[in-house]
Amino acid sequence: MINIHEAKTHFSRLIERAEAGEDVIIARAGKPVCKLVAMPPAARALPNKNIDQTLLPTATSAQLPDAQQQAGAFGALEWVGMENVAMVIATGTSNLLPARLSIGVNLAAGTSRGIHMSRLYLLADQFLQAQVPEPALLHSLLSAVLQSHAGLSQRARLRVSFDLALRRKALASDHGGWRIYPVQVDAYLDESGFALTASLSVLYSSTCPSSAALARQSLAEHARAQFPAGADLPEWLSSAANGSVATAHAQRSELRATFRLRESCTQIPWIAVIDNLEACLQTPVQTAVKRVDEQAFAERNGANLMFVEDALRRVRVCMESMDCISAYHARTAHLESLHAHDAIAEISSANWS
Repeated sequence: MINIHEAKTHFSRLIERAEAGEDVIIARAGKPVCKLVAMPPAARALPNKNIDQTLLPTATSAQLPDAQQQAGAFGALEWVGMENVAMVIATGTSNLLPARLSIGVNLAAGTSRGIHMSRLYLLADQFLQAQVPEPALLHSLLSAVLQSHAGLSQRARLRVSFDLALRRKALASDHGGWRIYPVQVDAYLDESGFALTASLSVLYSSTCPSSAALARQSLAEHARAQFPAGADLPEWLSSAANGSVATAHAQRSELRATFRLRESCTQIPWIAVIDNLEACLQTPVQTAVKRVDEQAFAERNGANLMFVEDALRRVRVCMESMDCISAYHARTAHLESLHAHDAIAEISSANWS
């Protein structure tokens, strides 16, 4: 017999003694109130969590009914497939990245109820899992998809989307950090051939030329009123209250570029395209920023005033200078800090369609 307080302290030990066959009596103030009794061995056995093999089908896939292959006057469909399929791809190094896949075919056979959806998944997993989504590989995948749907489909398409992480150095200090660039590949195959487009996004800062001109005018007027002869002007400008009497507004801006590759290009040059676009824009957003980096960025903004039209013209020069790109479409958007709306501009190469 053991009192309640002591039983709380040694409860697990008491259970072991009860399981061994001892009679364990719990008492309150020396008076027995309950008995700890072990369950019989049969009741202590855990239920079997394994699947009952007798419940599993024994027929092969060929013997199982397939409602998708029901024949009838169903009618053709333009596209059927899957979206947001989880995938893991490679980037040309040992790094693996999570990605999202959309893949589908047309259903040209109007007498068929549906397509072989599982074949799309299995082929995508076979071709793309831990692989670099290069043009030749995507062409092979879509060819296999159409072969697996012979008699049902004549067109196939896919989209692979993922985030490309690049290490970026600070402008002036020795620091750095990671930038994430959303990228996407679209591929299409039909009887006329294979087509591929690549898309990416770049964030940058844009300082409004009109706002900068108005700020300079306001600053000049204040300086002339305070220093008719220009004496002590540098000291006056260096103070926060005076030198910042008016400042130009800048905004975070986004470039979305879509392009096609020349046949001679066997890989999608993501990093080269991103580097060239950021070099043309001059003010890509930063990662690690110390004061010297912020000052360098402010100077870049001041030296690269641009409307949304100006930014897009820089992008055009950049895209047309890259030998690997055969055609392109670009869109810039300045997310205004003055207005409640955004300013946008778009441009396409002459051979874009």
